[in-house]
Parts: sequence; structure tokens; C-alpha cells
Amino acid sequence: MNIKSKSVLAGTSLLAAIALSACGQSDASEALSNESITIGVTGGPHQQIAEEVKKLAAEDGLELDIKVFNDYNTPNAALAEGSLDVNSYQTLSFLELQKADKGYKIDDVFKTVAFPMGLYSDKLTDIDELKEGDKVAVPNDPANELRALRLYETAGLITLKEGLTDKATKRDIAENPLNLEFIELEASQLPTQLPEVALAAINTNFAMGAGLSINEDALFHEDTVDNPYPNYVVVRTDNKEDEVVETLKSYYHSDEIRTFIEETFNGSIVPAF
Repeated sequence: MNIKSKSVLAGTSLLAAIALSACGQSDASEALSNESITIGVTGGPHQQIAEEVKKLAAEDGLELDIKVFNDYNTPNAALAEGSLDVNSYQTLSFLELQKADKGYKIDDVFKTVAFPMGLYSDKLTDIDELKEGDKVAVPNDPANELRALRLYETAGLITLKEGLTDKATKRDIAENPLNLEFIELEASQLPTQLPEVALAAINTNFAMGAGLSINEDALFHEDTVDNPYPNYVVVRTDNKEDEVVETLKSYYHSDEIRTFIEETFNGSIVPAF
């Protein structure tokens, strides 16, 4: 191959690369369809609610393709790279941590429901029964660990240092009068590990999966009215103002969905709108 041929080939390759890059940028910034969107949710309550939203949307000719995930990380990765149009499963603190750690260009657009966290026990019938040195458990992921520690603080069991960020851990406990031993565990494993500890802070979705009710079984729990940790529907930043986002919000915030949430989850999951 002569020098001229190499130059032509290199130029052609460069143009192809630019074209592919341009296509990618165009796709990423395209407005979402008003006829069909793909939504990612975690299995359980978010999936159940999405299925009801799907029925309402179908009446107006909007098709919702629901993709179900069993972890907290994949739905944001899938949204950022474009295989999802929206997702619905996370709190704002978790979203902000993911954006900071991964560099995702995604944003919240509206609230959906809140999952009040509770303190559960297989051994105690009242928090006052906790003894010196008892083992207690918290989720080990950053956003949920601080949330759990704040719940222990609200219950009067510990005092936390001031000015904490979402990456705070048990090392940020300032006062621990009972010298409770805090065990950090995977959030989904907390219900199965409940027999091994005196008390555990468990996210409502995992508690419900283990047959636990926040109103009947939790010894202490977050507020169910104006809960400070609502979940959000999230989209790519470029799609925040798309017409279909507002349409989707109208379904999620409808009287039909509010009634479904209240009747299905009996206060363990509450509307945040």
C-alpha cells in the first residue's frame, strides 16, 4: 500500500469515527417517544406500581415496556447508556451518590412513593429491652447506612457527629450509651440475618419480601407522612423537559395510582405526591 492509499484509508476511518460519534450524540439527545418508552424498575412494589401505570398509559395509546432489575446499580447504568428511557426505584441521596461516583448524566424528574425504614427484631418486643453490648445491624451501602444510623438516633439509641455526608458510617457515631455493636450488612440480607442480631434497620421493600409489616412488626420506624426519603422517576438529563415525562408524571400522580398504593401496601409504602 502506498502513502497516498494509506492517507485515503486513514481519512475514511476518521470520517467514519466522526460519523459514529455524531450518531451517538444525536441518539443520546433525541426526545423520548410519546408512543412507547422503556422503564426500568426493581422487582416488588416499584414493579407493581409500574404495571398499574402501564394500564393507564395504554388507555391513551402510550406503551410502557417494563424491565425488572434485582439490584440497585444496573438500572442507572442502563439508563445512562440508553437501553432504558426512564427508571423508577431510588431515593435522591442514592441518585446523587451514583452521579458523583459514576459520572452519569441523569436527573430526577418527579417523586413517586416513600418506603419508610423500620427497626425490626426477632428477640425484642420493645426497644427498651436492648442490653449493653447488643449487636444491631444497618445496611452497608452509603446512602442507606446513614439513613439507618439516623433512625437509631431518632429512636434515642445513639448520637451522630454533626455535618455528616451520605458516605457516613458507624465510625461517625459520637455517643453510644449502650455500647451497641453495629454490624454492617448487605441491605437485602438483613431480614435473613435478623435472628443473629438484637435489632436491624431494614428497608421496607426487603422487609415486605420477608413478610414483615412496618405497621405491625417494626419496633420503631420513620415517619410515614412527609417521609424525608421519597423515591423518584429518573431520566437522562437531555430528556428532562420531554413531553412524555410530564405525561408519565400525570399517571404516577393520578388518583387511581394513589388509591392502588394505599390499598395494596397498607401504609408500608406511601404516596410521596
